Amino acid sequence: MRAHQRTVRPTARVEYTLPRTAVSAGRARKLTTAFLTRPRPLLASPTADQVDDATLIASELVANAVRYGRTGCRLRLQLGHGVVTVEVHDDSPGQPKVGVLDTESESGRGLAMVEQLAHSLEVVATGFGGKTVRAVLACS
Repeated sequence: MRAHQRTVRPTARVEYTLPRTAVSAGRARKLTTAFLTRPRPLLASPTADQVDDATLIASELVANAVRYGRTGCRLRLQLGHGVVTVEVHDDSPGQPKVGVLDTESESGRGLAMVEQLAHSLEVVATGFGGKTVRAVLACS
């Protein structure tokens, strides 16, 4: 009988708690950029475009959580397995709505942009009344 070896793929993860303030979206941008550009010898680095996309996604999701969820939030980032995952959890039970991507509009385009930039976008309700919005970007 031959034992099968599992290949362990390295991943890097981090989670930040952000308050319900207007500056949280800007803080999310800085944290995301710093996390994704940190050198990791065992992981393929995302491209500059992927870092930019993930940074914009994190900013939009945190801004939505703070504005519409009316709570602070948790930003989770993961790099590995050929993808970058951006998750934002808030305690609001309200489901986000994807609006029309209208370049003339001054607001309401955030989730539509996220949907265009991400490989996948999903909303997962938690058993405690909150939700997690997860965007996955494929690394090339």
